[in-house]
Amino acid sequence: MAQAKPPFRADVVGSLLRPAAIKQARAQLQAGEIDAARLRDIEDREILRAVELQRAAGLQVVTDGEFRRSWWHFDFFEGLDGVEGYEGGHGIQFNGVQTRSRGIKVTGKVGFNPQHPMLEDFRYLQRIAGDATAKMTIPSPAVLHFRGGRKAIDSAVYPTLDAYFDDLAQTWRDAIRAFYDAGCRYLQLDDTVWGYLCSDDQKRQIRERGEDPEQLAQIYARVLNQALADKPSDLVIGLHVCRGNFRSTWISEGGYEPVASTLFGGVNVDAFFLEYDTARAGGFEPLRFIRPGHQQVVLGLITTKNGELEPAGDVEKRIAEAARYVDINQLCLSPQCGFASTEEGNSLTEEQQWAKLKLVVDIAARVW
Repeated sequence: MAQAKPPFRADVVGSLLRPAAIKQARAQLQAGEIDAARLRDIEDREILRAVELQRAAGLQVVTDGEFRRSWWHFDFFEGLDGVEGYEGGHGIQFNGVQTRSRGIKVTGKVGFNPQHPMLEDFRYLQRIAGDATAKMTIPSPAVLHFRGGRKAIDSAVYPTLDAYFDDLAQTWRDAIRAFYDAGCRYLQLDDTVWGYLCSDDQKRQIRERGEDPEQLAQIYARVLNQALADKPSDLVIGLHVCRGNFRSTWISEGGYEPVASTLFGGVNVDAFFLEYDTARAGGFEPLRFIRPGHQQVVLGLITTKNGELEPAGDVEKRIAEAARYVDINQLCLSPQCGFASTEEGNSLTEEQQWAKLKLVVDIAARVW
C-alpha cells in the first residue's frame, strides 16, 4: 500500500484532540503563570508525541494536530496583512450549539506576510516528521470572504470587490510559494464554503444578504485557480470540503451536486478531501465530474464526531460504490474531518481518535 506521493491511500485531515498538557499550559499563559516561550516548548513536546503516534498507527503522513491554534481558520487569517481579529458579536451557530464569539475584518490591503508564524510551525513539523510526509493545513481563500462578506471589508480600502478577490488570489499564491520554500510538499486548503453552497438553507441565507450563491461559486473557483497558477509540480495541494465541525456538531447539509461541475470539473487542485460520513453529504454520483487520471478523491467515510468504530466491511462497500463513478486508483480514505477544528475538540477520547486512524490504515491496506 505504500505510496511515494500524497495523497495517501490512508490519509488524515489535520486537527487532533488537544492534549491536557496543552490545555493546562494555555490556561497558565492566560493567568500569567508561564510565558509564550514555555508554552511553545510544551507544544513542541506534544506535537512530537502526536507525530510518533500517527506513525505508530501506520500513517505515511503526519500533521502537527493544529496544536498551536485555537481555531482552524482565524489563527491563520490574523497572521495576514490587512486582516484583524476581534472579540464580540455572536459566535458561529452550529446545530444546537454556538462557538465562542470571534470575528475577522479586512482593514487594509490583503497580503501574505513573509513572517507569518505558521511558516515556523511547519518547519518544526518538517524537522520531526522522520520518513513520513509533513502535511500543512491552512484555510481556503473563500473562507476569508464568506465569513463576513462585504460588510467585513473596509470599503475605503476596497470600494469594489474585484480588486479584493484579485488580492485574495495573490495572497494565497504567495502563501503557497512561502510554504513550498519552507520545505512543504503537501498542503491542504480547508473550506466549509463549498459545503454551504450545497445547502438550500445556507443558499437562502446568502440570497437574503444580497449575494448570489451561483455567482460566488464561480468567483471562488476563479480565485482558487489563480492562487494555484504556476504552483510547483512537486507540490501536492488538496482541498478539504466540510459541512462544519465544532464539538461534534455541524452547520450545513446537502449533496455535492449543486457545485460538482464547478468544483470537481473546474478547480485545479490535486485532491479533494470530501466529507462522506453521513447522509448529509448525499451520494457519490457527483464524483462523475472528477477528471480522470491526475485528480484524487479522499473519501471521508470515518466520522470524527463520535468514537464508535465503523464496521470495516461497511466502509469497504462504500468505497466500492464510489468506485462506480471514479477509478478506484483515484480514491483514498480518511476521516471525514479533523478531530478538533477548534481547541474545544469533538466528543470522543484520544484513545478513540487513535483507533479511528488505525482503522483508516487497516481498511486502506485491505482495499488497495
